[in-house]
Amino acid sequence: MDEKYEVRGVFEKKDRAVFISHLDLFRTMQRAMKRSGIPVWYSQGFNPRIYLNFPLALSLGVESCTEIMDFEVTEMLPYEDMLKALNRVLPEGLHFISMAAPVCKNKDIAFAEYEFEFSAEGINGEALAAAFDRFMALDKIEVEKHSKKKGTVLIDIKPHINVVSSEITGDHFKDAIILPAGMELNINSNVFNEAFIRYGGINNVEISTKRTKILKNDGEKFA
Repeated sequence: MDEKYEVRGVFEKKDRAVFISHLDLFRTMQRAMKRSGIPVWYSQGFNPRIYLNFPLALSLGVESCTEIMDFEVTEMLPYEDMLKALNRVLPEGLHFISMAAPVCKNKDIAFAEYEFEFSAEGINGEALAAAFDRFMALDKIEVEKHSKKKGTVLIDIKPHINVVSSEITGDHFKDAIILPAGMELNINSNVFNEAFIRYGGINNVEISTKRTKILKNDGEKFA
């Protein structure tokens, strides 16, 4: 078996790239790997494929400055050289910001931090902030959660919402929130957004979302 080396890249997904689905992201990265000339490792067997792993899938339409992609190479090159080679062939909106050897295991991921920005026609930032306060004051915030094992279940996400900061900027309201993203419980940003749209009491509210951090159980950054 050929010798191989593990590499972990951190990349941004923004602008038009936020509308690339997870499956299409996988295909895009595979094509970019081939074009980059990086000596990437292929799986063995009848239909060899480039090994890529994204530890925490991102919801469609969500921006991120901290996406993780693991891959393996058959020859160890300088990380900076691999980063530049890959960035040269990636489409607009996808950009690697760092590469290094993996330190943590994927199972160490426990939380993700998001920045949510709320706006609604005819409603100012103060009113949006008040609506958010009322939303968080609810006794329960129940949503439907889908799982392969249990099917569709109703869960209360309120105990799992950790508001880090909030800010009113003109007609917009922003907050930073940490949500569970581990193997036992994963509440993605779309689940939170759907809950606010349902219970927040604001018609035609628009929520833009950005993932800013992927965290371990101790609160430290995953990568």
